[in-house]
Amino acid sequence: MKYIGVNGVLTEAAKAVIHVSDHGFLYGMGLFETFRTYKGVPFLLDRHLHRLEEGCRMLGIPFQPDEERLTRQIQGLMVANGLDEAYIRYTVSAGEEVLGLPSGDYSQPNHILFAKPLPSANTQAGGAASPSALQLLRTPRNTPEGEIRLKSLHYMNNILAKRELQQYTAAVQYKAEGMMLTANGFLAEGMVSNLFFVRHDTLYTPDLSTGILPGITREFILELAQARDIPCEQGLYRWDELQQADEIFMTNSIQEIRPVHLLLEPDGATHHISDFLGQTGSITALLLHDYRQKAGIK
Repeated sequence: MKYIGVNGVLTEAAKAVIHVSDHGFLYGMGLFETFRTYKGVPFLLDRHLHRLEEGCRMLGIPFQPDEERLTRQIQGLMVANGLDEAYIRYTVSAGEEVLGLPSGDYSQPNHILFAKPLPSANTQAGGAASPSALQLLRTPRNTPEGEIRLKSLHYMNNILAKRELQQYTAAVQYKAEGMMLTANGFLAEGMVSNLFFVRHDTLYTPDLSTGILPGITREFILELAQARDIPCEQGLYRWDELQQADEIFMTNSIQEIRPVHLLLEPDGATHHISDFLGQTGSITALLLHDYRQKAGIK
């Protein structure tokens, strides 16, 4: 990245700085959103900004969403970095404060905008999403700091999970996503994605009570499923139930819908999903089609 947006100002990456007393740096007090563009336009930006606004309110960080202004800033940043499409990260940190835990609200947050190339397209011929693997991790999903999980700057749990993931040869070979369980052994979420699976034509996903991030794409997929009259359930599930699934897929705002064809365990055991072995299952395919249609991708 040649340029970064700092408080609305296009800034050379090497000169983009924030003060060391920013509480985002000192205490992890800040939030971020990641999303992508389609045809140069940020997708589901209104939903990302709403989640960011709600989170900032809970943390006492002043934030007033301005979708049109942010879109212009994103597009200007993309032009400066020579990008037609981009992976966007928008960070709002608490801003400078005195050393010590604050008792009141913050007043001057910092806004940081990154734009980088999208990862290589994870698609097969014909537009189907290429399948992936899911590695069960021993690192448990931590509980949220508050009532619900925020997409906060405190990401140590995810980083520790990523370090564990790199220890498994098969996981590295298959570029697997890491799957974390709750302390009670229930399916939670991936390191950077939400989990869905299909069994007997019903779509299942872990309930928010497991402490998972209420993902924007997760919510959108549930709406698409409802529009197709696909039965959906949110609840508490275990790894052995996942092994019985007909289809599994992971979701996030960058990878859209990523089907899973192989489950990997820490002891090296493997389990193939149903009989499609890498082919996108029927409900997964329908939802991916609808998702891309909404994004304007034919």
